[in-house]
Amino acid sequence: MAVIHSYLTFNGTCEEAFNFYKSVFGGEFPSVMRFKDVPSEHPLPEDAKEQIMHMTLPIGKNSILMGSDSPEVFGGDPVVPGNNFSVAVIAESEEEARRLFEGLSAGGKVTMPLEKAFWGAYFGMLTDKFGIHWMVNCDLENKN
Repeated sequence: MAVIHSYLTFNGTCEEAFNFYKSVFGGEFPSVMRFKDVPSEHPLPEDAKEQIMHMTLPIGKNSILMGSDSPEVFGGDPVVPGNNFSVAVIAESEEEARRLFEGLSAGGKVTMPLEKAFWGAYFGMLTDKFGIHWMVNCDLENKN
């Protein structure tokens, strides 16, 4: 069965926010990826290169707080209260990821098709017919 986590989106303040959350919840960041460290077809302005592409902070036994900045260079909607979070679904299999993605996107809008991502997973994003933002991710066993 899939696992659900919270995914927060920031306008350049992800690292500051996560350092604050770390001061409250404790723990360490097992994953921090900056935009400068990942392949991109978009040229990045200098001020976006140090921004966070993906960051995680485990909270308790079964919860992970995840987040990223959203540089406008990628053409997404501006980050405002109300669209600054998503429900992240971690599927156990490719089949489950496809089933959940197709089900959640029915009547909604796919913002990033479910496909293989450079970090070794199937990944896609959508907004369901109720306006809720979802991310579906499935780590692939063979990352080659």
